[in-house]
Formats: sequence, C-alpha cells, structure tokens
Amino acid sequence: MSHSPAQPFASVKLSRRDSLRLSVTASIPWFLPHSVLGFGEEVAPADRITLGFIGMGKQNQHHLSRFLGMDRVRILAVCDVDTTRREDAKRRVDEKYQHQGCAAYNDYREIMARDDIDAVVIATPDHWHTHPIVDACKAKKDIYCEKPLTLTIAEAKLCIEAVNKHGVIFQTGSQQRSSREFRVACEAVRNGRIGKVERVYAAVGGPSKWCDLPEEPMEPGLDWNFWLGQARERPYNSVLSPRGVHDHFPAWRSYREYSGGGMTDWGAHHFDIAQWGLGMDGSGPVQIIPPENPTSGHGVRFVYENGVELIHDGYDGRGGVNFVGSDGVVYVDRGKLQSWPDEIVKEPLGDNEKIRLYEATNHHQDWIDGILQRKQPICPVEVGAGSVTVCHLGNLAYWTGETLRWDPQNWKFVEPAGANDWLDGIRQSPRRDPWLLPTI
Repeated sequence: MSHSPAQPFASVKLSRRDSLRLSVTASIPWFLPHSVLGFGEEVAPADRITLGFIGMGKQNQHHLSRFLGMDRVRILAVCDVDTTRREDAKRRVDEKYQHQGCAAYNDYREIMARDDIDAVVIATPDHWHTHPIVDACKAKKDIYCEKPLTLTIAEAKLCIEAVNKHGVIFQTGSQQRSSREFRVACEAVRNGRIGKVERVYAAVGGPSKWCDLPEEPMEPGLDWNFWLGQARERPYNSVLSPRGVHDHFPAWRSYREYSGGGMTDWGAHHFDIAQWGLGMDGSGPVQIIPPENPTSGHGVRFVYENGVELIHDGYDGRGGVNFVGSDGVVYVDRGKLQSWPDEIVKEPLGDNEKIRLYEATNHHQDWIDGILQRKQPICPVEVGAGSVTVCHLGNLAYWTGETLRWDPQNWKFVEPAGANDWLDGIRQSPRRDPWLLPTI
C-alpha cells in the first residue's frame, strides 16, 4: 500500500503549543544552548509560551516577577477572587509589556477556556489546588503548582492520574530540588558516603487545627464563597484572606479546612528532600508511629520498608534535614551544607559513585524547558504528590494518635481498620457542591 509522503500529516491537527515546539526545534539538535534557541533574546510573539496565573497572593506575586523577566514567556491573564489583588497583578503585567492586554478574572475556569493560553501557574491556598490542576489537565494546559500540592491523600493520587492521562508537563513548586546544596547532599547520601543510612531528621512545623477565627466585616470586592470552595461555610476573617494586596504569607495554612499546617508547608520542602536522599520518589514509608503525646506536634516517626526512619524533629540542635548513617552525617538547609566528617559533601563525586541526580539551577526555567521539549522537569507531579502524602500521613498520626500501616504502591492503608476513610481527609463536614472530588 502506497501513499503520498505528505498524506500522513495532512489530517494531524497540532495544538498551538505543539506548533510552537516544532517551530522552535525543527532541524535544531537538542544539545544546543538556550541562547541558540532564543532564550535571553528577543522572541517573536507567536513563538512565546503563554501563561495564565491563578491566585495572586504573595507567592504568585513572586512567580509573576520571575516569569515577567523571561523573553520566552508572555502572560495573558491573571485570576483572583479578590478584586484588588487581580487588578494589581493586571497592572503589573500591562506596565511590563506597555500594553493593556492582560485579562483579569474572578473565576479561574475562564482561563481554562482560552485556547491561546498554553500553561498555568497556580498559587492558591492549598484547598484550591486540585480542581484547577484537574481542569488544566483536561484543557491540555501545562502546570506549575505550588507546594504543598494537595489538601488530602486522595487529591494527591488524583493529580497523578490526571497529569498522566492528559500528558501535560507539571512542575511542583518544591524549589529546593533546584538548589545546589540539596542536590549535593542527596547525591552524597545516595552514593553511600555516610555508609548505611539509619535515620533522617526533618525539622518542620506541626499539624494544623480546626479554624476558630471570629467573624469580621467582609472585605469589599472579595468573592468569599468562591474563596471557601470545598470547605464548610464560615464567616470572613482577614487572617484567611488578607485585605487587598499584602506582603506576607497568610495564616490560612494553620487551619485544617484549608491546609496541613507546618507539616505540609515546610514538610513539602524538607520531607521532599528526605524522600530524594533516600531514593524514595514513587514510594514512601510503610509505617507511621505517633509520639507518646501526639498533641506535642513533633516526634512522629515514618518507617520505610528497609528499616530507615524519617523523624519529624531536629537533630543535635539543628533544623533543616539531617541524614544520619553508619559512617557519618550530612546536614542541609537553605544556604547551608555540612557533613561529619567534612569530606563527605566535597565535590566531585568519585569515579565509583554512579548516581547523578537531576541537576536544575532555575526552577522556573526548568519548567519552561520541559514545556518546549515535552519532558517532565525536576519536580513532576509524582514527586510533589508523594512528598505531600508523607506530610498528610504524619498529620493523620498526630490527629488520631494511631499507628498507621501504609501501602505506598497501592495508595491505601493496611491498618487500622477504617483508616481508608481518611484518604480524603478527616472532615468536619462534607465537601460543598459543586467542589466535590473531581473526575479526570
């Protein structure tokens, strides 16, 4: 059977994003430096990756600055349920581009409906991550989503399934993986420089509590019902959604309806590094043991199948992450890297040390590169979902005082009986319509 050489391609409809990728890379080998591909140079408007931003609080203000500085990117839309925040973000984009072209939406689904937007940057409160993630996957939009990735274990599993089903490029905002000190520490551990790993200590905050804040006068221009989303109805308080544009991280993360407290906030960073150093991406602990006093908020132990323990606590007066092995200790935190003996973390690795971890130096650019090359970046959905699940398991141990047995391959509890009812969290009330657990 013969056919015209052009015929197989005549019926293929390429998305705007795929057309962009092909136009940039046709006849260009992948190993060329970014400058050859146009990074850091003036880029034609049709060849830019177009972004929409969802949630314009402090963290997405930071991301907005980073992506506004990239020639390869064009921001077309911003979204927030607070009028002041979204209009301020629109102003910043329009001033940067010297053109009144940025749309500002109250409802993130208007961004998803736009065919001219390739990807989204999500930095909403944690209870508002999963619905935009799933909707972006269905709309074939690539995703950068802040950590902690989800509010519950069930949501974490669902996000993995949605990303894999729809083939989008996903970066979790656990940016410590793109910092040299954390990569060097984990490579040293993975290559056996501390001998047999015995314990890992991660110093992060404790679990969240039920929200008990008093009612305050409503913030004008805020869609409070939309802010609450799946969470139970309650009166407005500015601790949860600060008034207007603010320059701090709000304390909604302290309350169980919206987040998992310090356990998920910093745990999504430091437990993530523990998972990386242990080679446990795609897996996790099999037993979670609460301390004698679960209300203390520290001391939970995560036991892995090989017997290694991850302990929610500091070590030898230090915070950060401490890997303790039979032949030494590696300590790492932001801007800090030490070992005992000190030669453990010195580079380069020896010739007999074969494990080289993914090296990224710019978390945002790594995602953009992934979009162009259609490959997953350093912190894909499996990593973000796996690390936040460790956090959720710890919170459940504190909240219930129960020793949990977990099956990380099948995403279910082995014991105690009935624990699988906790996969979507221990709730005061069911999810509110229409924000039930989404389908993919």
